[in-house]
Amino acid sequence: METAESATPRSGRSRQASPASETDRPPLPPRPSGLSFIQERPSTSHASRPPTRGLIGGATTAVSMTDVNAFNKPDGSKELRVTPSRGPSSPSIRPVTSNKTSEAGEDSSSIRSFAPFGRNVQEVESIFDGDLQEEQNLSASVSSARGLFEADSDDNIGDEGDVDFIKEFEDVDDGVVGEDVAQSLWKAKRKHFIILSAAGKPIYTRHGSDAVISSYVGILQTVISAYSEANDELRSFQAGGVLFVILSRTNLFLVGITSLLESEVQVRVQLEALYMQILSTLTLPTLTHIFSVRPSSDLRRPLQGTEVLLSSLADSFTRGSPSTLLSALECLKLRKQHRSVINSTMIKARVDDLLYGLVVAGGRLVSVIRPKKHSLHPSDLQLIFNMLFEAEGVKAGGGDSWIPVCLPGFNKTGYLYMYVSFLDMGGEQVREMAENERIAKDNSVAIILLSANKESFEDLHSMKNYLVHEFRRNRSMHLIHAAVQAGRPAPTDIIAGTVLRHFLYKSKGNVQFFMPSFSPNFETLKQRRRLMSLYHDLHASVHAKHAAEKVHHSVGASATALAWVTPMFELYCVAGPTASRNALAQSANKVVQWVQREEERIFIIGGAVF
Repeated sequence: METAESATPRSGRSRQASPASETDRPPLPPRPSGLSFIQERPSTSHASRPPTRGLIGGATTAVSMTDVNAFNKPDGSKELRVTPSRGPSSPSIRPVTSNKTSEAGEDSSSIRSFAPFGRNVQEVESIFDGDLQEEQNLSASVSSARGLFEADSDDNIGDEGDVDFIKEFEDVDDGVVGEDVAQSLWKAKRKHFIILSAAGKPIYTRHGSDAVISSYVGILQTVISAYSEANDELRSFQAGGVLFVILSRTNLFLVGITSLLESEVQVRVQLEALYMQILSTLTLPTLTHIFSVRPSSDLRRPLQGTEVLLSSLADSFTRGSPSTLLSALECLKLRKQHRSVINSTMIKARVDDLLYGLVVAGGRLVSVIRPKKHSLHPSDLQLIFNMLFEAEGVKAGGGDSWIPVCLPGFNKTGYLYMYVSFLDMGGEQVREMAENERIAKDNSVAIILLSANKESFEDLHSMKNYLVHEFRRNRSMHLIHAAVQAGRPAPTDIIAGTVLRHFLYKSKGNVQFFMPSFSPNFETLKQRRRLMSLYHDLHASVHAKHAAEKVHHSVGASATALAWVTPMFELYCVAGPTASRNALAQSANKVVQWVQREEERIFIIGGAVF
């Protein structure tokens, strides 16, 4: 085209000089046909890719082929070098390298031949504008060359590397450090929970004494009251990059103050959990009666002794709780036939006064038996797990415990009675814990029996003795111990060579979730908090009120992430900052395939009923 355009003015000048020469102009060279043009181009991976449906050619921003390699520098660090290449590239689609991740067999199916849960993956194809491809070895090698959260960036997630979890959970005692220093330490905390009565009396604060928070409680009470008088409930506001969320309940205001990466909805769920913790101690009728008799009542006296439960729950939110974020429970991965033996043993041992029976190991649910027309709410189980495994007040006591507890999801107006017995799996043999013996969370098995009859302690105690005897006889305790010691699998144990560093999978129908091990990429609390902040961001994006997309792909300087929501499941994946979109999407589909194969091992499907 450049030759033709430059020739035109020259031929115009020749016409002015010699009009007769116009008939002697040579013809222009023929325009190359589309087929010959394609044949002359060097072969690339794009040439083998089928065109996008409805388009003549797949859209691309590529200018030239590039080779990306990681080189080791003398100081031990790695450097990425990008060199242009005009030669033929390697094939985009490689044979699937199967990895035996299940005793049931190997996965040899491709994304095109396998539709998760019997449905075609049209959502991913339409959003990603093209057919999904297999991960390339190049993407995996580049992703491994640079770790998660290693880059200094302006991402919101990067701000949370400053969280000092040692100081974050330290008590602020103005009697020791002085009021001015206590005020500074209180302001330095990244997250606060404050509970006050409608009359403005402080009931609970995670950090600081009454002297430290009194002025702040007064300001909050003034702001909330101003909106209440205008019949406009204040739900949240932001100030100075800090989010304030207010939950109004029966004569109570629960306030969450956070500078971490969380949405209003997510903080509100945490405040609801704190409110449920209060109801689990007092019940709703008792709480209502206290304030109806005297609106200015000090609720701290009825709640005395439960501050540790509120604080352990609040600290779990600050560290990041997948269970709270997803409103789901995590179960211990166990073979179906092994879990069936445990369920059958519990059904056989059931006494008449039993309402619910649970076996929990390492903080994960192993088995549950329930009446045919009743089910336990996940929030109720979270309260039980917090009481037993996080606060450690019951577990530290050892022996057998008999605890009245209100489960608001089941019935917020009355108490159930909970029999708890801990077993120690830390040694060669599973044994019952002695009184006042402490034990690590991962080495403990709890047998939890719930009844509506407060006189049923002896019956439940005999049931527990029978269960322990039968679990030892049929080797169920050995199997539980082996499953706990095996731990969660790493992402590469689930999908060989995957770019994923971590993921969360929630089964909506079962209200349960599965996640791989935090090791080796998220060993510290800071790394886990930043990971959870990324999950919070993905969760908020796909669950926003006006969010139309059900697949959300996020690219940042520190990590690449994907959220995929369907009527059956939710999946949140995190990979390194250089992982490609297609590699991330392909790994997400393989996770769904793996979950379908292992569903009856990683989830409790229905449970045992009587």
